[in-house]
Amino acid sequence: MKFKSAKINAFRTWGLLLTMLGMGLMIMGTAGIVFWGSAGKVVAAVGLVIGLVSMMASLAIYFWAGMLSTSAVQVECPECHKLTKMLGKTDRCMFCHTILTMDAAQATITAEELEIQQLKH
Repeated sequence: MKFKSAKINAFRTWGLLLTMLGMGLMIMGTAGIVFWGSAGKVVAAVGLVIGLVSMMASLAIYFWAGMLSTSAVQVECPECHKLTKMLGKTDRCMFCHTILTMDAAQATITAEELEIQQLKH
């Protein structure tokens, strides 16, 4: 399960992918002028417009992830003991990808049992 990540990190990954896609489309579109001369201007215009839309979508996703991050609950991960941000009732640690929950009905161990285990070790 190493490929699963925290919700905020997933949003940021989509933002990064859209940024790379937009930049790639803009470069490929501009390369149309190099390969086809003045006939490639249409390819360049389409590539630049679609790339710009992709970059704007990326900007919106990064802004949304930032706003979510400001209201996210900070908790200490029981595995790696680092502060991580949680969205919703369940999420994953941003560092070690441990599944975290704030819902007692979904928890496999309560906070009290965790404290007892940590005192034993």
